Formats: sequence, structure tokens, C-alpha cells
Amino acid sequence: MKHRIAALILGAAALVAPALAQPSPLPLPAPVEKELAAHAANVTEVTLGKGMLDFAAKFMDNSDKDQVAVKQLIEGLDGIYVRSYEFDKEGQYSTDQLEQLRRSFGAPEWTPMVHVRESKNGESTDVLMKMVNGEPHGIFVLDAEAKELTIVLILGPIRMDQLSELKGLSGLSALGNVDMGQKSKATKDNKGDKGDKGDKGEK
Repeated sequence: MKHRIAALILGAAALVAPALAQPSPLPLPAPVEKELAAHAANVTEVTLGKGMLDFAAKFMDNSDKDQVAVKQLIEGLDGIYVRSYEFDKEGQYSTDQLEQLRRSFGAPEWTPMVHVRESKNGESTDVLMKMVNGEPHGIFVLDAEAKELTIVLILGPIRMDQLSELKGLSGLSALGNVDMGQKSKATKDNKGDKGDKGDKGEK
């Protein structure tokens, strides 16, 4: 319920956003975006620039710790942009289109964080982090399922410990894959630490 309230606030801001003619910084290839929209049964577009995020933050309850966490995160962001395409049947987008979307974030400041591909069904997840002076200042998620394609771009200083607060909001469920990447890295780090301790013990 608490996340639902935050979702409604951000959702209301998203409805107001088109009226304010906010430009989207999503560097998606226009032909690909049009092709995906043309084949999709349902298309969801969320464009929230800094002004709209600040607007939404004003309506969040300061006595609710969950809403406070979301508020603290979005107040520092420059924008949240989501494109979600739902298809009636499989095969409505191509691997070439996915590669074009990935190449849109091929600049040096974007560092691959997670890349998962299931050979059995062809589903894949890509997570890239924009690093500025060693700090995360943006995240891009491309989540491709058989009948759904989700693109999420968050710009601005990001606190990774609070990022999971957003995944319960509409259109941002793909952020759960960021947690997956963090846990995977933590597991590897822990195994490495145990291995080091074991080596020390043997000596």
C-alpha cells in the first residue's frame, strides 16, 4: 500500500509531464522505437524530468519511512524514463533491434553491470551503470522477455542502497535485476574472502 501511494504520486506526475512538453533524453534509435510501438499491443511511456520529480516529491508523506526513502532518491535524480512494450505473440522484436538499443549506450562512461541471456527462450537482461568520478550517476536497464520489452533509464546521482525502493513503482519492476547483479557480485566477493581466509589458514 505504501509503495502504491508513491506509485500513484509518480503516476500523476507522469500524466502531467506531457502537458509540460518535457524532452526525453532517451538516446533510442527512432526507427527502432517506432517499429516496437507499431507491433506492440500495449505501450507504456514514462517521461519524468527533474522538474516533475521535484513536483512529485512535494506530495510524499514525510512521516512514512518508505515514502521518505523514495523522496530522498528522486529528489537527487535528473530524470526517470521508461518504455515498456507488451506484445500479443512472440517474435515481435528482433535480436538486431536489441543490439541497436544496446549500442545506444556504448559510450565509455556506461559500464556493463549485468548481462544475462537464457539460450532456451532467448530472454535477456542488460544493466549498465553510468560512472562519473567513480560514482554512479545513471543506470540503464534493457529487459527482454518473449512477449514484453522494457527499457528503463534513470539519470542523476544514484544511491544503490535505495534503488530497490523504486522497483515496486509502475514500469520499474526491471530494477529487480539490479539487485540480482549486486547480490551476484557480493556472493563472488564473499567466496573470494573465504578462499583467502582458507589459504591463510593452511599456511
